[in-house]
Amino acid sequence: MASDDLLVVGLDLETGREVHVDERPMDQWRRLGYGDRESVVCAACFRGLDGVAEGTRVPLVPRGRTGGSRRFHFAHPSGMAPPGGHHPETLWHLEAKLLLERWARSLPNIAEACQEQWIPTRERRADVHVRLADGSRLALEAQTSLITDQLWQDRHRDYAAAGIQDVWFMRPGVALPHVLFAEQAPVCVLELAEGMVRVVWGRPHLRSGRWWEAGDVTVFALHHPPCPGDDVHEETVPLAELGLSARGLVWPEYLTDRLAGEHRAILQRADSVRAQAEEDNRRRHRLAAQAARSPRLSVAGGQRSAPPRTRAAGRAGTRRPRCAVCARPLADVLVPYGMHPAFRDGEGWADCLGQPCTVYPAPPAPGAARAA
Repeated sequence: MASDDLLVVGLDLETGREVHVDERPMDQWRRLGYGDRESVVCAACFRGLDGVAEGTRVPLVPRGRTGGSRRFHFAHPSGMAPPGGHHPETLWHLEAKLLLERWARSLPNIAEACQEQWIPTRERRADVHVRLADGSRLALEAQTSLITDQLWQDRHRDYAAAGIQDVWFMRPGVALPHVLFAEQAPVCVLELAEGMVRVVWGRPHLRSGRWWEAGDVTVFALHHPPCPGDDVHEETVPLAELGLSARGLVWPEYLTDRLAGEHRAILQRADSVRAQAEEDNRRRHRLAAQAARSPRLSVAGGQRSAPPRTRAAGRAGTRRPRCAVCARPLADVLVPYGMHPAFRDGEGWADCLGQPCTVYPAPPAPGAARAA
């Protein structure tokens, strides 16, 4: 299986740019690598990563064969690698930056894309700085490890102050920072070997109480960006199908349509439940009014019920008022009604005791009306 821990990015000293092993046939890399022209060197060593002195030139050896178990990659000549080799995070970061740069350059609305460029204030250096044709600027960040909330917020605010929209791509296996959820920022995971992006959505929130009165009912369906504390759902998309705009990532149309469909469905459901709750509320008030006029009349069938059972007078010679239907004691506030009035609150039948004494038909199942 292809691995993200292989060295696939080198530095072409003649052009001064980083190159990917897939850009040329292997025989060309052999002529440019170790033992020949030696103009393609290890980018990590040259940049002084993983304890190597900056500017170290280590010509590379191309490795791999068609149909092999490992993808084509570069290797250090024997004895010329740093002790323990390069860290997987280093190799992932080099490849991620190059992949994001090449992808951005391929988009029709991009005027410029380059790696490791300082923003105008020189407070931050973006992994990949992108300038759109309309003049908008983006910073594409490839994050190799868990970032603290404070550090992310510092970077995010510096970019915002410079008029730059930051877009973050996380390394697989790295815990997603919840500060991104709190800031309502898009969250993506970049799979290098497959050239795929896992876009993270929030799963539907639990519907309880009068959920249809929430300020944003779309959170009760799949939604993006996720909310703090959300369980997450991932949509895997080829990087080549994504785009960029002044607001950040642009999803393919089929993904946008799917999310819009989820939102339409929950909005329709909320409207339906809201209308039913309003009707039930009106019905509850009608029943309460009827009960006040005729305490011995059963609300369920309109038939007179059995006379209420009463308890013999106590020592003090007083009787506790009881419900005309179930004969349980009545709270003082219910004495004028003569019974425990039951009503439906959107989730089921209830009354002041949580035990309705009147019998009503069960409410329809959530999908019954739609099926009809």
